[in-house]
Amino acid sequence: MGNKNKTISFRVSEDKFETLREIAEERDISLSAVFRDYVDTLVAHDGQVKVAPEHELEAAAEESSTESFPPKVEVPKSFVREHERLELEAEHLREQLEEHKRYVTKLRQQLDQMDQDEVIHLEDLDDEEEDDAASYRIGSFEEL
Repeated sequence: MGNKNKTISFRVSEDKFETLREIAEERDISLSAVFRDYVDTLVAHDGQVKVAPEHELEAAAEESSTESFPPKVEVPKSFVREHERLELEAEHLREQLEEHKRYVTKLRQQLDQMDQDEVIHLEDLDDEEEDDAASYRIGSFEEL
């Protein structure tokens, strides 16, 4: 069974509808996207969603300012240097790969431009050697 989308329909007052439309315009999203975001949030938190004014959220954020987002982690300089070295090495390897690809492309183009008469097939060389060996008989003088 596939994941089928379902339609939800309900009525709201005209004032609330206009307020929702303004929210959607502020966020530069569709009115449907506002509801989908709300439903996603509601489902993700098992229906435990608290609606709070922005000033309360800002106050709560200031109280917990000891841990900022994104979290900051100190790493040793050796780690940073190793990371930079690996980035440079990866860049160098990418450049070498591009150079190799250009060389292979050049060789293929040269091969395509070659006249078929200029190409010597190894199988043909093997056949010639077998013909030459058959024309010369090696034996002792007594057999002759």
